[in-house]
Amino acid sequence: MAENQQDLNQLLKVRREKLQTLQENGKDPFVITKYDVTHHSDEVKEAYNKHEEELLAGRVAVNVDGLDEAEAKERINNDYNERRAIMDAQPILVCIAGRMMFKRVMGKASFCNIQDLKGKIQVYVARDAIGEVSYADFKKSDIGDIYGVKGYAFRTKTGEISIHAQEMTLLTKSLQILPEKFHGLTDTDTRYRQRYVDLIMNEESKETFIKRSQIIKEIRKFLDARDFMEVETPMLVSNAGGAAARPFDTHYNALNEDVKLRISLELYLKRLIVGGLERVYEIGRVFRNEGVDTRHNPEFTLMELYQAYTDYEGMMELTESMFRYLAEKVCGTTKISYNGIEIDLGKPFERLTMNEAIKKYAGIDFDTVADDAAAKKLADEHHIEYEDRHTKGDIVNLFFEEYCEKELIQPTFIMDHPIEISPLTKKKPSDPTKVERFELFINTWEMCNAYSELNDPIDQRERFAAQDAAFAAGDEEANHTDEDFLNALEIGMPPTGGIGYGIDRLVMLLTDSQAIRDVLLFPTMKSLDK
Repeated sequence: MAENQQDLNQLLKVRREKLQTLQENGKDPFVITKYDVTHHSDEVKEAYNKHEEELLAGRVAVNVDGLDEAEAKERINNDYNERRAIMDAQPILVCIAGRMMFKRVMGKASFCNIQDLKGKIQVYVARDAIGEVSYADFKKSDIGDIYGVKGYAFRTKTGEISIHAQEMTLLTKSLQILPEKFHGLTDTDTRYRQRYVDLIMNEESKETFIKRSQIIKEIRKFLDARDFMEVETPMLVSNAGGAAARPFDTHYNALNEDVKLRISLELYLKRLIVGGLERVYEIGRVFRNEGVDTRHNPEFTLMELYQAYTDYEGMMELTESMFRYLAEKVCGTTKISYNGIEIDLGKPFERLTMNEAIKKYAGIDFDTVADDAAAKKLADEHHIEYEDRHTKGDIVNLFFEEYCEKELIQPTFIMDHPIEISPLTKKKPSDPTKVERFELFINTWEMCNAYSELNDPIDQRERFAAQDAAFAAGDEEANHTDEDFLNALEIGMPPTGGIGYGIDRLVMLLTDSQAIRDVLLFPTMKSLDK
């Protein structure tokens, strides 16, 4: 181990010495401020293929039937040289820039691979083409150095589209050593802590984050087409409401006030509905003081949207349409695969009430359970742990979590939750013990949570009072009375449908990623010095 560290230290020392030599010779790469890039790697290949097709149109493939090996080889070489001469007479000139990931020096000519945002491309570096001094500098380069390459595209005898370098410009000297190329960066802890190295070494990781950006872009397109307005609301709040979660507390020095990081976007967006902005949404970070696992990170991306004059049925239609749209745009199909399981987003999503789901998967009909005592008796019989403060509605939710969530692989709307666990939701007119709410489950995960929003300020005040009591009884995730929000409701909020989506979990689903950390560029990690 000590020897390996000593070898590493020596290699790092050599890189710094190379940089010092470059600087002493007036070739400091860090003084370069820009480089004019004309193509990415994939664009070079696409342009060359198109150019080749145009210039060599009508030229048939070489025929070596009946020839011996030497004659066949000669004919193939002659054909290649003829094709190359035609292409070189009208070359495609390119300038690319990227990180050198491979180098093979062969006397007066060398090959290297340059990696950029769009992939990798081979570069042929000849002493006679770039000059003796530049070639000598190139031979001293290291894997990880960032180069600008000016030259023309060509196809090698093996068929690989490459660049014949005419100029090689060192743009950045890498002073660290990348992971060994054949094994890459596989240690997950290092991948998360040093995402910049992960993106260099693991193509699938880079593709995941490119796709994440595409997903968010397509969400915006979808909502823009439905006349939604994107807005921004505060992250630092005095009352962190809108969800059942513990907030992070902090202190605002200038005002000498304790504040919290938001756990939800809901209450401010509803204020905008009161103000007359009929369709609003926000994609933003929220913060919940909770643990970390494969599906939870204390800092995550949430999208919430609110639409006036609709209800949770309207939110179901919007959600089903949006998920189908995203699958088609991002994955090219409504049948996606997650961990080897096919999930069909093209078929109508199943709809079950929470009580129907429990009856289906646990064999218990809570519509026939009379009261809190009877519900707790059932919980005892089925070894479901609960707290003394829990009511029948809480017990229903505990049974659902225990028996039903694991069964919900294909897209399923779970509807009509107990009122006790839904403090911001309208009651069902036909059954005031339940609310007009749904959660979408896919692959056993809750993907979103939606309501017919409660707009009765008197009812809302009573619900807040119940939440305050729950907090006093020990529920640290309970909401608190928000007087300004109640004032907004008293001004008057129209009938409204609202919904919240966990963007990170959605990205996990559409990229077949196994953990939320795989779709967060910089996930929460414990400090190494702790």
